[in-house]
Amino acid sequence: MSEESHAYGASVIVVLEGLEAVRKRPGMYIGSVGERGLHHMVFEAAEPALGEIIRGTAGRAEITLTADGGVRIADDGTGLPVKHAGHNDGPPLETRLTVLGAGAAPTDRRSLNSGFTGVGLAVVNALSDRLTAEVRRDGARWVLEYERGVAVAVPTHTGPADGTGTSITFHPDPEIFGAPEFSFDALAEHFRELAFLNRELDITLTDDRNPAAPRDIRFRFPGGPRDHIADQGVPVHPDVIGFEREYAEMGGTVEVALRWCDSREERVASYANSRPTNGGGTHELGFRDGLATAIIVYAREQQLLAPSDPDFTPIQLGAGLRAVVSVKLDHPAFEGSVRDRLGTGPVRACVAEAVRKHLADWLRTNPAQAAAVLARISSTTRH
Repeated sequence: MSEESHAYGASVIVVLEGLEAVRKRPGMYIGSVGERGLHHMVFEAAEPALGEIIRGTAGRAEITLTADGGVRIADDGTGLPVKHAGHNDGPPLETRLTVLGAGAAPTDRRSLNSGFTGVGLAVVNALSDRLTAEVRRDGARWVLEYERGVAVAVPTHTGPADGTGTSITFHPDPEIFGAPEFSFDALAEHFRELAFLNRELDITLTDDRNPAAPRDIRFRFPGGPRDHIADQGVPVHPDVIGFEREYAEMGGTVEVALRWCDSREERVASYANSRPTNGGGTHELGFRDGLATAIIVYAREQQLLAPSDPDFTPIQLGAGLRAVVSVKLDHPAFEGSVRDRLGTGPVRACVAEAVRKHLADWLRTNPAQAAAVLARISSTTRH
């Protein structure tokens, strides 16, 4: 090849800006153009509604898979501001739908961190062949319409409105996704998880794609992680052990729920700011530190372990264990290529102290149930 064919300069550089970049490289923003990416579209679109519920300005969110292949997210919140209506309390909906990151919630202990990159509604708009938003606020109803991220017209005032809230309906662009197909079960798993981690949430997921067999599930767990653990397995002891505590040292809260079941399998799920931490991290290490200390100290106090006996092994302590470990931090530090491991240093000691104290108190207060737990642990082989 000639030298000329290898020439590289400003003339061959293509600069993509705004929503054009999203449409050109969608995987950079939602992970893929398959099922994973489709579901991230739903999560990004739902996050403003769920955030309103957590902040106390909305009571519920309804997510519907529509018969024509779209998704509708509706809430009963205050209604997102619309610039054409003269509102200036935060980025108007027109900006959120066209500017990457506009209106994104700050990352703190009340954030959900469910989106792929936190770039919000603009990505959903860019990757939809049609998107319609309806805002009910101050007695007025406004409608905004877009095609592939471009406004069809200025926001339209369509008359009076009863109540308040925001509804966003989008249809994934078949030019990008082919024939998009959402998984009801996968979406249900995600919103169930968010609901038991955030007891304020009240979410209904509805599937209207098959008129002959519509489906709907409501996710609301006033008991938080305790409710989730209560549904798992055949219990060795009736109580679900649970607590929530705040630590200034780690800048956040820790919530734990656990119980031993009649199984040899361990299931410990950890989360940071409602984000699954499949890679573990300092909160999970702290949980295991505190659990081991409380159980072993109690066993020796009760002379279930002789002074010469070795400590219980992690395998023994984990057999049949079901647990949720959730921390919510103002300044979480995620590690790993997919940011699925918590690295915030002070968390380990705080979580260990909380688990040790609360589990030790429970063991001493409930000797019959404690005996059942220790019998389960002792009967498990060490290797």
